[in-house]
Amino acid sequence: MRDLLFLAHRIPFPPNKGDKIRAYHTLRYLRQHFRVHLGCFVDDAADLAYVEGLAAECASSCFIRLHPRRARLASLPALWRGEALSLPYYRHAGLQRWVGKTLSQYRIATAMAFSGPMAQYLPVRTAHGPLARVLDLVDVDSEKWQNYADKRQWPLSSLYRREGRCLLEFERAMARGAEQVLLVSRAEAALFRLRAPESAHKTGHFNNGVDSVYFSPQPSVPDPYGGARALVFTGAMDYPPNIEAASWMAERIMPALRLQFPALQFHIVGSRPAAAVQALAKRPGIHVSGTVPDVRPYLQHAALAVAPLQIARGVQNKILEAMAMERTVVATPQALEGISATPGSEVISASGEGEFIRHISRQLLSPDELGAAARRRVLLDYQWERNLQRLGAVLGVEMPSPSPSPASSPAESAP
Repeated sequence: MRDLLFLAHRIPFPPNKGDKIRAYHTLRYLRQHFRVHLGCFVDDAADLAYVEGLAAECASSCFIRLHPRRARLASLPALWRGEALSLPYYRHAGLQRWVGKTLSQYRIATAMAFSGPMAQYLPVRTAHGPLARVLDLVDVDSEKWQNYADKRQWPLSSLYRREGRCLLEFERAMARGAEQVLLVSRAEAALFRLRAPESAHKTGHFNNGVDSVYFSPQPSVPDPYGGARALVFTGAMDYPPNIEAASWMAERIMPALRLQFPALQFHIVGSRPAAAVQALAKRPGIHVSGTVPDVRPYLQHAALAVAPLQIARGVQNKILEAMAMERTVVATPQALEGISATPGSEVISASGEGEFIRHISRQLLSPDELGAAARRRVLLDYQWERNLQRLGAVLGVEMPSPSPSPASSPAESAP
């Protein structure tokens, strides 16, 4: 079995948020075909509990504790060095030493960087020969910073625009030296080809997936809403686009909806709610749960799942999970970008306050019952085992031979 180096900007366990879900399934797949050497950061103290178990599953490993506040301060010199702040944020001498030692100790011919900044650790060659570098950008992170800039006032707008510009320069440089560049969806891959045309010929994608057995309809689970009619929004609630989306929904959409549906509730379900999110619970009909042991009951018993994101890159796992559980999803076009579902028949796309209020009102009065079609779409396009075969093809994994057709039954072979 060949050795492979896998670097990730966040520990790929537990799979409880978007990038960690993709990294977790990628690592599981890699371990089936390679002796994996894992290097990653741990930015949440709670995740330290998983280090020992994850290390036992890898040929070797290095886990670096990252303190976000310290990392932000360490990034500031990048402002006068002319580089993206994201690079020193994820730059650590200990991880660099471990990478160098691992590449010299083992005959590793292939390395995979999960997210752009991790590519800064990968040399062109090792003592054993050339190093084939595969870069999973996941999404076009530089574009996200440009999106942030468009939504902020000066001076933040200027800072974010600078970050987007500098990060794109780095992404393009890393892509030029990579064997292959991968992204989370066809749409993100097309965007990167546009931003980095010199690497268009080696830019591809593999879709995320959903555990469609785990996320399947379960009507018998207890109702966390106590029978109340509820809209639900899930996700990590310390992530700025989620904070903004939850606030927009609570402040701009719910007051209008509650004029028509006075008992309607909006539940914000997700870990580490920021102070701005917690403050929303003071408003009528708004509930902030924080971390829950299982998000599925909240999806199962919601009247609708909503994704009111104004800034969104890549693929929103929160939408795929709701679709897998046969929930009707009302989402902004930004949140649906990269998902192959058809608006109007598998999901509902709503842009702006007026459309959001109108579509939700109509669904509450006369549901379209799009859930079954939504789950079928997930089963067709978002199965991890199938989608990861694209990654396997890039890494030279031998694909299983198709099963031979079963022998014809006597009835089928009769004249």
